[in-house]
Amino acid sequence: MQSRYTLILGVVIAIFALVIPITVEAQTSSINAYSPYSMYGPGELITPGTVQMRAMGGIGIGLRSTGQVNTQNPAAASVAPRKSFLFDFSFDATHYRNNQAKFDSAGTESHKAKTAYNTINLHNISLAFPLAKNFGATLSVAPYSSVGYKMVMTDQNDNNWADIGRVVYGYLGEGDITEVKLALGWAPWRNFSIGVAAKYFWGNIDREYSTTIPNVITGTGNFAATKGVDRYRVNNFKLQAGIQWNIILNEKRIFTLGATYDLGGRLNPKKQNYVYTDNTINNIHSAPITDFTQTLELRVPHEVGVGLYYQDRVVAWGVDYKYAAWGSDNKSFEENSNMKDIAVAYTNTHTLKLGFEITPKRTDVRNYLNRMSYRVGARLGNNYQTFAGERINQLAITAGIGFPVKIWGSSSINVGFEYGRMSSPATPKLNGMRVGLVTQNYYKISVGFSLFSLDTSDYWFVRQKYD
Repeated sequence: MQSRYTLILGVVIAIFALVIPITVEAQTSSINAYSPYSMYGPGELITPGTVQMRAMGGIGIGLRSTGQVNTQNPAAASVAPRKSFLFDFSFDATHYRNNQAKFDSAGTESHKAKTAYNTINLHNISLAFPLAKNFGATLSVAPYSSVGYKMVMTDQNDNNWADIGRVVYGYLGEGDITEVKLALGWAPWRNFSIGVAAKYFWGNIDREYSTTIPNVITGTGNFAATKGVDRYRVNNFKLQAGIQWNIILNEKRIFTLGATYDLGGRLNPKKQNYVYTDNTINNIHSAPITDFTQTLELRVPHEVGVGLYYQDRVVAWGVDYKYAAWGSDNKSFEENSNMKDIAVAYTNTHTLKLGFEITPKRTDVRNYLNRMSYRVGARLGNNYQTFAGERINQLAITAGIGFPVKIWGSSSINVGFEYGRMSSPATPKLNGMRVGLVTQNYYKISVGFSLFSLDTSDYWFVRQKYD
């Protein structure tokens, strides 16, 4: 028995050693997002859940299964296998394509500015295990949000061009917030379960802004290039509660209603500000001239979700709806003085998720294709930020395949595909000029490994008499 645990530990360590350091050179980064919409607030929100869930549009509130780790509803922890455990981890590779319409002084679109970027990163690590009869726990680590953007803007002021030369403003951001969650689920009755979860948010977000003068053409030469860095350090706890009720529960089918409530509020990060100056003529080395700490109103929403999930021996489908109350009165996003013409604010969000799965015949020992699971899904909603008063819509189409394998019991390798789009239906005007908001398209491939045992001859939590 001891050798088995040693083997498992060695394999898990080897997997982490290979997966975590993965980065791709050139325009590829370890960040989880590359979007100008991550410039404000906590950044771009990461869809939670395993690859199986995300391939079905991200559903999970009503999912209640002994074969999957459900990190979205703590009540699902009550069905952790009594003498086994579930372990799941996955990573994502994403290709981003952003474009922004540019308009001339007459308001006519002249061209589109385009960028492309690749990212790859570990998505989640989760574990479900039993504590007692009808009482279980899940432990997970996953990104909650990610920040990744890089923008350059040239000063168009004629006076500055005549007196100084070309002035270039740069904006760069990178970082993330990670969510560590411990959930406890208990089923006091056969068809009903409740759960609570403690969520710990931690991470760093760096936002840089700079002013440089590549070629000084006039004047005394005493013009300083400036670089500012705002660093946010997040450390905070939040709570989640959930319930699940089996409307139908028999040997042929299960139909479950689930609901969750997430307690949101301020994250109260510590903020450190650094400003560097550098004389462009005498090449004086940069030095920090300010260093102070303060708090910034950064928050996560109060969130209510409901979901339905149906499953039998062949098909499974689910529907989730989430309402997130971000509020609409926060103006702390206006951090860069050169961007204050663009008003950015919180807005409440509505998200609908749909998913479907079919497994033709799980017990077919002759035809492997019949044992595979085929998944599709969709997700519709709006972003939690408005730009210049305009709403940003979100759309995602998902698909995936599950490959059953026999590794220490019944396990699977899951592959998911996702196409997503963020865009605004309107073009705002600033100072009488039309300004195009960025349209973002992304293509994501996810690979996940679910390791668990459901065989009666292969229990993990039973002490064996003989080895």
